[in-house]
Amino acid sequence: MRVLDVGCGINKRPGAIGIDRNPASRADVLCDLNRTPYPFRENSFDRVLAIHVIEHVDDVIAAMEEFHRLVRPGGTVRIETPHYTDYSSWCDPTHRSHLNSFSFRYFGPDHGGFGYYSKARFREISVRVKLLAFWRWLGFEFLVNRFPRYRRFWEHYLCYIVRGKVMEFEFEVVK
Repeated sequence: MRVLDVGCGINKRPGAIGIDRNPASRADVLCDLNRTPYPFRENSFDRVLAIHVIEHVDDVIAAMEEFHRLVRPGGTVRIETPHYTDYSSWCDPTHRSHLNSFSFRYFGPDHGGFGYYSKARFREISVRVKLLAFWRWLGFEFLVNRFPRYRRFWEHYLCYIVRGKVMEFEFEVVK
């Protein structure tokens, strides 16, 4: 399985090809993640990992389109990013985007009428929201992750009180 670790930093996943813009990283290939295309052919990878990277790029839609181009049909993309209500989303001056658990819906069938922003399509395999420990202990994390309608209610009405921490997305590339 060919895996591309985008923005690998110093924690490149074993067996993956790492790309990063920082020469102090452990990247196999140095490139500016804001400039597409990345130096690989279409459908070159079975999986893309973007762990705490998507919030740093200038254009989230362009990055998702590039992930779509690089992954073979049926391959997967894993994204982890802070929830916009977490302190870590705002304290890092290199963060360009502050996202929520519905931020990637533009790329699926439930695009809310905004599917014209991109032709790249992904099937959502899973979305997992991690909450701050106190709320996890009270069972809110279970509710948010178990029931999609509750997650929507949480995002609309509760997330500034019951704050999110990190979100983990798993997508299948649809071509």
